[in-house]
Amino acid sequence: MTGWTIGYGGLLTALGIGGFVATGREHKTALIPAGVGAAALGLGLLARRESSRKAALVGATAVAGLGLAGAARGLGKLPALLRGEPVERPAAVIAQSIMAGTSAVYLLAAVPSLLRD
Repeated sequence: MTGWTIGYGGLLTALGIGGFVATGREHKTALIPAGVGAAALGLGLLARRESSRKAALVGATAVAGLGLAGAARGLGKLPALLRGEPVERPAAVIAQSIMAGTSAVYLLAAVPSLLRD
């Protein structure tokens, strides 16, 4: 799970920075995925040490749970966006949906792994 955690953190960091740049560096809230990603990335790097692996992966799972909870509201607006209907802040809907989806996938992999160990 260490590799998954580092990948998850890197993906969210890139999503946040990319979203911030793509929206004209105007909305600092676009950096929220980068903050969640940086936390996950740091915990993934910490999990490389055997002595801190379990605690770091539990922490990363908690971060992913918070990421999913915080970004889930974008999923509700995604169907309207995909149908071509106008939605407020479409870039935010896309970023939140990606963050919620990647967080859900990470949780689906991480929770069973933690329960086994």
